[in-house]
Amino acid sequence: MLAVFLLLTGVIGRFIPHAPNFTPVIAVALFGGIYLPRRYSLILPVALLAISDLFIGWHVTMPFTWSCLALIAWGGTALRSRKSFVTVMCGSLIAALVFFGVTNFGVWAMGGIYPQTSAGLAQCFAAAIPFFRTTLVSTLMYMALLYSVFELAAAAARNTRFAYIVR
Repeated sequence: MLAVFLLLTGVIGRFIPHAPNFTPVIAVALFGGIYLPRRYSLILPVALLAISDLFIGWHVTMPFTWSCLALIAWGGTALRSRKSFVTVMCGSLIAALVFFGVTNFGVWAMGGIYPQTSAGLAQCFAAAIPFFRTTLVSTLMYMALLYSVFELAAAAARNTRFAYIVR
């Protein structure tokens, strides 16, 4: 049920009007890596992108984007045993940086926009900085929300008094 919720959150987040790169996708991938069984956590980001890219459109940087989100989910599995708000938020910062690095390298490597030189690579990364701001803010915001709501719900479910009231 959690995997379906995360999948829908990620797909819908790509379709609702938003600032460029302000989506829950990175947070969903990382959160899935932390909380879902390993096989679902690695399938989730790829399925999310496959479904939404069917409608948004295919692009030459898909191998970079898809593999990067699978890598982020895999990284989330490393946080399972030591998850706290601080470690999850630090993981979110790292995930946003990894996404920035991998996907913008992909834009440069696939050619056509920037010269295939070190100066072209620098130009590509410099042009992407405004998009990174929204990527970082959305990743931190969505992860804080997902983590907080999930942990509060889990704590409430462990509280038998609360569970009795809810029934």
